[in-house]
Amino acid sequence: LFCSQDYLMSATRLRIRRPDDFHVHLRDGKSMVSLARVNPVYKRFLVMPNVMPNPITTVDRAIAYKKRIEAEFAPDNDLQLLMTLYLTDHTTPEEIVKAKESGIVYACKYYPAGATTNSENGVTDIHNVYDVLKKMAELKMPLCIHGEATDPSIDIFDREAYFVEHTLIPLHADLPDLKIIMEHITTKQGVEFVLNGGENVGGTITPQHLMYNRNQLLVGGIKPHFYCLPILKREEHRQALLAAVRSGCKRLFLGTDSAPHAKERKECEKGCAGCFSEFLSIELYAEIFEANGCLDKLEAFASENGADFYGLPRNEDFIELEKKEWTVPENYTFGDSVVVPLKAGEVLKTYGGKSSGPEPLMELHRALSACLDK
Repeated sequence: LFCSQDYLMSATRLRIRRPDDFHVHLRDGKSMVSLARVNPVYKRFLVMPNVMPNPITTVDRAIAYKKRIEAEFAPDNDLQLLMTLYLTDHTTPEEIVKAKESGIVYACKYYPAGATTNSENGVTDIHNVYDVLKKMAELKMPLCIHGEATDPSIDIFDREAYFVEHTLIPLHADLPDLKIIMEHITTKQGVEFVLNGGENVGGTITPQHLMYNRNQLLVGGIKPHFYCLPILKREEHRQALLAAVRSGCKRLFLGTDSAPHAKERKECEKGCAGCFSEFLSIELYAEIFEANGCLDKLEAFASENGADFYGLPRNEDFIELEKKEWTVPENYTFGDSVVVPLKAGEVLKTYGGKSSGPEPLMELHRALSACLDK
């Protein structure tokens, strides 16, 4: 059954299956504490491994990191952590077997060395890890990829498109059974790779890349809290992303790439890359999907496609989103400092989320009934 976008836009409440975030940075130490204590709207986090000072390069480190995060959970926090391994030139196929057998590692992360925050220990040439990738394909272990070239001669706005052409397309041709997630897609070339890639190619899209183009970052002065990697692109690429989510592709799903940095590390001479959205991200996605006429596709994007692609059961509980006017906080506590979120201080007129129970999609059921009555 299908209910129109027009009906959904007229509703003041919306229930969707509880979503998952398949790309989250939780950091470590004091900074991690303030994030991990929040009881999230999300049921599952795919936790990124590029923490300092020691990235999560082994299963033993993944186990220890998971325990550190969970030790800071509030008693009522039922968040499930899906851990990832950070691939290096020295990762072995044996470690992949151990990861698969661990029951806590759900993917491996490919960072081109030097491409983004804390990626210095990443892979210097993808052919250095082909034996590892072959073992991952054999074991059906997904590969999450930060898809940017690192050659300094390549313009920063072209690095994703170059990586798609020169790395991702050949990789998929060589290892068609390898499950690939192109994370935080930012270009029409990235969209085309996922849409044309077949059942083993998926992708995540962030709220910032759906909301903003590079003008918002640069025009009228540099806005450090819009700076992330991959960097915001031209409007034509943003429109390609919006068209992709409107298409309802079942291999595109929610991954915020929420990447917190202390305010003083963003607002400085050499600011860090990363946008923080975790505490308001489902609200931002709802605003984006509604504004672009595809609110009816939000639940699949946020709550179903990612679980299906990773071979996980869909969540059985639901959240309620209430349409209202509310103000985004100026900042949130972050260790001994604060982190500034996207849209800090702005007044939004969109759906705000809160946890709900294992109830049916009552609003959608009412919407369907109304549609059927007409």
